[in-house]
Amino acid sequence: MGAGHAHRLYRHGHSPVHALPPHTKLAAVFCFVVVVVSTPREAMWAFGLYAVLLGAVAYASRVPPPFLLKRLLIEVPFVAFAVLMPFVAEGERVDVLGMSLSVNGLWGAWNVLAKGTLGVAASVLLASTTELRSLLLGLQRLKLPPLLVQIASFMIRYGDVITDEMRRMKIARESRGFEARGVQQWGVLAKSAGALFIRSYERGERVHLAMVSRGYAGSMPVIDEVTASRAQWTYAFALPGAALVVCLLGWML
Repeated sequence: MGAGHAHRLYRHGHSPVHALPPHTKLAAVFCFVVVVVSTPREAMWAFGLYAVLLGAVAYASRVPPPFLLKRLLIEVPFVAFAVLMPFVAEGERVDVLGMSLSVNGLWGAWNVLAKGTLGVAASVLLASTTELRSLLLGLQRLKLPPLLVQIASFMIRYGDVITDEMRRMKIARESRGFEARGVQQWGVLAKSAGALFIRSYERGERVHLAMVSRGYAGSMPVIDEVTASRAQWTYAFALPGAALVVCLLGWML
């Protein structure tokens, strides 16, 4: 997969969670999210216990709460959607603070907020404790189609390359006195976008030719063979295992 690729979502550390093989963490997070989604929305106490479990994982990973909370802001669009549901949903109505709200909408909003927040929090914890390169290796280890892994790998690597190219083009425009103040400047921005597309396309062709000249035949060589012991699998699945018990209690009680 090439050299390591640090990302702003990752926080370097030496905790037991950081030390787990990436494919065990990927499988554990996937199973945890499936369990959370399968939990009945009426079992509110269950979602509180899920949050406690994630808090325990965050404590074990030694990731500061401000670091996690800041990255949970990505959920804001879903929160806005959930807030609108009680107003637009149909069915039985109830008065809350002088406002007529839909009962089904209130339950739907709670369902989206609770399950969405827990899923995003689990994903943020995964990204905070696992390097992107390790995640790709984990996906490969879990037998995800190799073509998808390669696409994800190139997307991650060259996303930052294109972002840097955009930054350099912006600096070049500003150094020549350009300021985007209105519609009149949209033409310049459109030309910049076109030039960025052409440069990216040409860069992709050059990279592909370089890979072919070095023997690329549709698959990337695996440099690091990541394995996991039974103890590591057990440690990783402590989270979804405990969540499954909570989910079963939520259906039974």
